[in-house]
Amino acid sequence: MRASPKVQGEKSEGLILAALLRAGKVVLLPFGDNQRYDLVIDEHGKFVRVQCKTGRLRQGAINFKTCSSHEHRGKGTRNYYGQADLFGVYCPETDAVYFIPVEEVGTTRALLRVEPPKNNQKSKTRYADRYKLPA
Repeated sequence: MRASPKVQGEKSEGLILAALLRAGKVVLLPFGDNQRYDLVIDEHGKFVRVQCKTGRLRQGAINFKTCSSHEHRGKGTRNYYGQADLFGVYCPETDAVYFIPVEEVGTTRALLRVEPPKNNQKSKTRYADRYKLPA
């Protein structure tokens, strides 16, 4: 049975946090559930806000949402521009964590290529290896 989106999100957030700690990063956790970011990395006094996401491997690319949905509240979707600095993405199929600057992706979805595109497109192609946090 597949985990609910909330449970999967919590699992991804925990795995992203663990990966950062293994990498020797200082990580701060915001209090409460209403922030537009999930974690803060303290980079020698500079704070980097991280929004955690779960990515899914589909057709050779890790696909993840770059906005939050408030449809259930009648407010549509909102993007993270100016409210987070990085997306931390955990992909269960690759069992890896990726960090992508918010300004490098669109406002609804993003792709990180694991395999080359079938049409051999090179421009605007983001390869997952470039963003992968070393194990």
